[in-house]
Amino acid sequence: EPGCPFCQIEQGETEGFIVLEAEHTLAFLDIRPVFPGHVLLIPRVHYETLPDIPPELFVPLMSDAQLLARAVVDGLGAEGSFVAINNRVSQSVPHLHIHIVPRTRGDGLRGFFWPRHPYENEAQAQDLQRRLSAAVDRLRE
Repeated sequence: EPGCPFCQIEQGETEGFIVLEAEHTLAFLDIRPVFPGHVLLIPRVHYETLPDIPPELFVPLMSDAQLLARAVVDGLGAEGSFVAINNRVSQSVPHLHIHIVPRTRGDGLRGFFWPRHPYENEAQAQDLQRRLSAAVDRLRE
């Protein structure tokens, strides 16, 4: 995609600190890491969001995310990882990317970015449950 900074890294037009190269994916260090070793995993082909990728890309993408989640522990001594995808909202680059962030207890990351908002009551939760279940059924057709 012209002008996409992640496509430019994938095509070698821009330098990136690449940590994984595979047939369908590429991973490199985030230039604005939450913690050192914060990796971004992208599909080599430009897709904007997770809902946009074809089903056959899901397994290679998630397999490499799993591998990187292991690598931040094995290679960096992290105790675990935080793995996240933003779709449009808070997505600074409109090219699907998975964040793999090394974590350690006491690293100061609490609840990450989200304030929590409990449901007003059980009726609200049930309404949302019905609406989401109906959407899942429609989208499966």
